[in-house]
Amino acid sequence: MTDPLRKRALDVLAVAPAKALAECWEAFEPKPEHQRIRGPETGLVMVRGRAGGGGAPFNLGEATVSRASVRIGTGEVGHGYHLGRDHAKAEVIAVIDALRQRDAARVDGEIIDPLAALIAETDTTRREEAAATRVDFFTMVRGDN
Repeated sequence: MTDPLRKRALDVLAVAPAKALAECWEAFEPKPEHQRIRGPETGLVMVRGRAGGGGAPFNLGEATVSRASVRIGTGEVGHGYHLGRDHAKAEVIAVIDALRQRDAARVDGEIIDPLAALIAETDTTRREEAAATRVDFFTMVRGDN
């Protein structure tokens, strides 16, 4: 994928809470007619890790992923992927991806930007909650022995 704005939009859609995505999608009108090309279906992907963040890669385990591909009435093809088994979310992501190719400014303004703001707010809250539990350790010097 060469379009960084499309990648950002798909990233936001994939991590957005299903309820918030559904609310944004319900408010979006008119909804296009679409035809399923693939799925929605669920499969597994291998999650890889690195010891210490920079060591040799190793297979950590498998994660469930749902995907869908659709074609909207004007011909654009969209793809949707996300972690989990929510087929409806994968299909909505695919439709939004296809719509965004036709009218990026509107889709970004009505769906992507509000979801990105919600995700950023949630991340900030989690960071603040984690910071409240931070413990600073220090060493006291007892003197010369």
